[in-house]
Amino acid sequence: MLLRTKTISLQNLISLKMKIKLLLFLSLFISNFLFAQNNEVDGIVAIVGDNIILKSDIENQYYQLKSQYKTYNNPHIKCTILEDLLFQKLLLNRAKLDSVEVSESEVLANLDRRISYFISQVGSQQKLEDYFGKTILEIKADFKEQLRDQMMIEKMKNKITGDVKASPQDVKTFFDNLPKDSLINYPMQYELQQIVINPPVSDKEVWRIRKRLNEFRDRVEKGESFATLAILYSEDPGSAKKGGELGYLGRGDLVPEFAAAAFNLKNPGDISRIVKTEFGFHIIQLIDRQGEKVNVRHILLVPKVDNKSLLKAKAKLDSISNLIRIDSLSFVAAAEKFSDDKQTKNNGGTMINPKTGKTRLSLDDLDKTTQDIVKRLKVGEISAPFLTTNLQGKQVFKIIKIINKIPPHTANLKNDYQDIQNMCLAAKKQDKINDWIKEEITKTYIHIDDSYGNCPFNYQWIK
Repeated sequence: MLLRTKTISLQNLISLKMKIKLLLFLSLFISNFLFAQNNEVDGIVAIVGDNIILKSDIENQYYQLKSQYKTYNNPHIKCTILEDLLFQKLLLNRAKLDSVEVSESEVLANLDRRISYFISQVGSQQKLEDYFGKTILEIKADFKEQLRDQMMIEKMKNKITGDVKASPQDVKTFFDNLPKDSLINYPMQYELQQIVINPPVSDKEVWRIRKRLNEFRDRVEKGESFATLAILYSEDPGSAKKGGELGYLGRGDLVPEFAAAAFNLKNPGDISRIVKTEFGFHIIQLIDRQGEKVNVRHILLVPKVDNKSLLKAKAKLDSISNLIRIDSLSFVAAAEKFSDDKQTKNNGGTMINPKTGKTRLSLDDLDKTTQDIVKRLKVGEISAPFLTTNLQGKQVFKIIKIINKIPPHTANLKNDYQDIQNMCLAAKKQDKINDWIKEEITKTYIHIDDSYGNCPFNYQWIK
């Protein structure tokens, strides 16, 4: 939401940040069925330049807030939601006028990060797919363009506030003016490094999977239904119940190996070769192609890791950790050379908190197995190899090292300077945004439906 005052506590600013994240999550990952279930007629509530705001846009966020906060009681909440949407559309309108662009690679990378974050919140990729009743690929396709708009909006905000700085004196003054009872109490936090080894899949298991998929292809060529086989045997829970169908997707919506095979199919009914991706092994059947989008079915089989492979991965980590302990290899070098975790291997194994993008993690940010290991380690100590589950729901072995422990404490400049600097900078940027809104409103066509004419807006949207 837009800031209402210039005096902002540290607690309020963090609360604001979480609200914005929540609304972004809800707007990108909840469909319009909530509004539809209320049997109301949709319509245009406001126009900002060439952009419209629908009644459903407001109602969806309203019902989502009510579902998240059962006791939330604000008589003007729909006005507040509308004003936030007016601000977003004002930024989007200016971004288009100024030819602000976001590349396809930027959108896809951002989408991947968001998906990874939400998987970490719900527990696994399968739980996320079950929740939405869609595959990861379908979720990405559904929300890619909305995310593109959000990224354009963020780029426009950065353009407006790009010259805003927060000097050390600004930060100190900001902190000194905060009410002391509003300061955050941080729990114990940790800075961690990890090395992850994915247990290898045996040749025998790969052969079994390939043989099974070839049998499915033969059965389809003899007249059986690909969709029925997908329902019965595919290990992709999001698409299996729909006969393996993914819906119309562009090349950029699919992982590269899958896209190459899908777009190589020429005629409806054609079946691909066996395709290996990070998710497992697939065969793909073309349903239809429209321009640069294809609609396909697929059957996914995921190789199982046997005990021998698990022991092999553990033994490899044992050898790596022994090299580190006798100083033949640093943890950083070992992570970069041996770790199978793409997100941490290139930064020396340093774990990043997906919620904050920073290196500090609390126990609540870790899976239960890792929590138990961290509780027993001292700073500088390396764990024994242990088995856990990654975000894709696959078993992996890892070792971790505690770089630093930050004891529980109340926010202060010594331990939390970066956090406080960020809050100070956010407040200064908001002042700049406030001034920009007031000026931009005077230059932009804005129409708001009379039903919202009495809203206590913070800005003069209605001229």
